[in-house]
This record gives sequence, structure tokens and C-alpha cells, in this order.
Amino acid sequence: MSSLRYSLLACAAMFFADTTSAADIASIQPIGFSADGHTFAYEEYGIHDGSGFPYANIYVLDLTNDTFLPGTPFRVRLEQDDATIAKARWRVRNDAGAVIESHELANHPAEFVAFNPATEVDADPHRLRYLSVAALPAIGKPNTLVLEELPQPLDPRCEGLISRTVAFRLRFTERDGMPTDEIVHEDRHIPLSRNCVSGYRLGGIVNGSSGGSTPVEVALVMVLSAGFEGQDGRWIAIPLNTPR
Repeated sequence: MSSLRYSLLACAAMFFADTTSAADIASIQPIGFSADGHTFAYEEYGIHDGSGFPYANIYVLDLTNDTFLPGTPFRVRLEQDDATIAKARWRVRNDAGAVIESHELANHPAEFVAFNPATEVDADPHRLRYLSVAALPAIGKPNTLVLEELPQPLDPRCEGLISRTVAFRLRFTERDGMPTDEIVHEDRHIPLSRNCVSGYRLGGIVNGSSGGSTPVEVALVMVLSAGFEGQDGRWIAIPLNTPR
């Protein structure tokens, strides 16, 4: 009986080890904003599901123009036998250090005001209702942001990998407790960097102080694309409120 129990436990351990190693949902760490609120940086990192190599990327955005700063993003993938996520993260932080320091991004940290990870079972992956200020008792009234997936023609490169491809739109249906219909982002095309994208998750909202009276806010969207086994998850940032 004990040998049977051991065999079952061993099989279960092998199953969960395989499913864990197959997943490639990147973790995310916001870094911060510039003092004027026009620049934002975040880091994503994980283990590549196909190669098993650790990677880390740092993205630095010009929120006013919704573009990357020149010379960015910074990307590291370590292919040595002794490579670790910690080493990849140290390397990419070292590469991005001058940009982070010159814009004083670490002096103005980004704060999560809403977060919906891929492991959340009951939450709507396309909707976040949140307050912009982290305080108790609550300050202000809620905002509701929704992500709408927009079907697109399937890229021939992705045939056999995914059954559909989608762009997305971000829309506020509530601002400061009042109904609204405000589109803050809509894809004009699907960038090649998203690979064979099959879906999205509205993963979080971060904000920070700026020179203006309104906090600067950024939506964090997870891009789901065809991976080695299952779906890969990578992060993009969409500006919501930016200082004038």
C-alpha cells in the first residue's frame, strides 16, 4: 500500500513539475515614473518555456508619445548552465541603470492600485474597478476600465499555432463614480512583437505622483501568445492619465 501511495505521489509530482516548467507567464515589477510623470519603466522576467533559459526585460516608455525611449527596451536572456533569474535580473538592471538614474525613476515608485494576476480564478480578466488613491477610509470614487478584444485576420505565420488572433481596445465605462464611454486606447494594427497573439488580460493599474494635480496612471496588459506548450504571457503598458 505504501509503495502504491509513493508511486501516485511521484506521478503527481512529475505532472505538476511538467506543467510548471511549461508555463511562461512573465512576472512584472513596476520601477517608477519620472518627476514630471512623462516617463515610466517596468521590468518583466521569467523562465522561457521552450529553452528553460531565464530572461529579464526592462521597458522605459515616453507616456506622452506612447513610445519607447531611444535605446530601450533592455533585454537579457542567459543561456549558461548555471544561469538563474536572479542573474538575469541583475544584468538587465545593470544595463538599464543609467537610464533609470538619469530619469530618477526609482525616486518616484509606481504603486499598484489594482491587480488581476493570471492565477485569479473568479475575477473578470477584462475588467478592473478601482480607486486611484490607496487610502483607508477610501478617498475618491471608483473608475471602471474594460478591455475589449477585437478579432483580426489570422496571420499566415500563425496558422496551426492559434485558432484566432485579436487586437484590443481599452475603454473607461466609469470615471470618478460617473458613467462614461471613453476610449483610451485602440490598436490600429497588431505589432509583430506580440507574436501569434490569441488574447489579452487586463492585469493591473499602477499610478504615481507627478507635477500636476492628477496622478499619472498606466494600465498593464498581459499579451497571451502561442508558446512552446500552452500560452506565453508578456506585459505591455498603456498610458491612461498623463500630465499636460
